[in-house]
Amino acid sequence: MDDFQNILENGINFGRGGDKPKDDGKVKTKAKKKKYITGAHGSGSARQKAKYREQRANRHKK
Repeated sequence: MDDFQNILENGINFGRGGDKPKDDGKVKTKAKKKKYITGAHGSGSARQKAKYREQRANRHKK
């Protein structure tokens, strides 16, 4: 009965359960990974996007 009383008084917290930092520096999406940016993972559309990214990056370089 003591646990039940404690829940009634304090409520239940469904929040984050640790002291791990939110920003851990990991890449969260595939689109930001090196292989997807360079088109090296085998997808034709990724290769084409990589080609366009390279063209855009080199557009104002002389």
